[in-house]
Amino acid sequence: MRVLAVETSSLAGGVALFDGERLRGEYLLDVRATHSERLMPAIDRLLTDTGWAPRDLEGLAVAVGPGSFTGLRIGLSAVKGLALALAIPIAAVPTLDAMAAALPFADLPVCPVLDARKGEVYASLYRWDGDGMRREWDYLAVAPEALVARIAEPVILVGGAAGLVATPHARLAPPHRRVSSPSAVGALGLARLAAGETVSAADLLPIYLRPSEAELKRRVAAFN
Repeated sequence: MRVLAVETSSLAGGVALFDGERLRGEYLLDVRATHSERLMPAIDRLLTDTGWAPRDLEGLAVAVGPGSFTGLRIGLSAVKGLALALAIPIAAVPTLDAMAAALPFADLPVCPVLDARKGEVYASLYRWDGDGMRREWDYLAVAPEALVARIAEPVILVGGAAGLVATPHARLAPPHRRVSSPSAVGALGLARLAAGETVSAADLLPIYLRPSEAELKRRVAAFN
């Protein structure tokens, strides 16, 4: 199955192409340019470099958060448009799941940590069970100090906010392994597509964990 994977839930993001289990190409960029500026050009470039046209795609995988509200909206909107135009299925992949899946076979549990702003981080905990990385916590939006209090054993920290978790139990993954990976999104997406775990464009929703700033402003305006 030829699948395009999209990751825009953090500053580091990009796209990947799979032909079955074979990774044909990946474009990853950690810069201040917005995803609205670079996502579609990245898709076009990767398709061109692999010699594929959009009509060759048979499925889509997209990171659905938690993460940047703006980045998620951009990524999900692009995937919805492609799914409708090409009439192909979508696999929704939680961002933290994909980040943990990038470190299979780890002897220690893996804790992805992303900056949630407003003094909080997004996080969860995963452990290798011989078949995959299994999530042991809910998806959290908590203060770094609260996350530290939950960590009672050595863990591998990944993600852009891993450095905010000040605990002697922390083992920081190498910098190139801390960023969110489009290919990890694609690998999990392939498994979901193969299992028939798909969503329609109309039903594709982000995992926000808390209201966006715009939603909070609307609530305040309505209250006043």
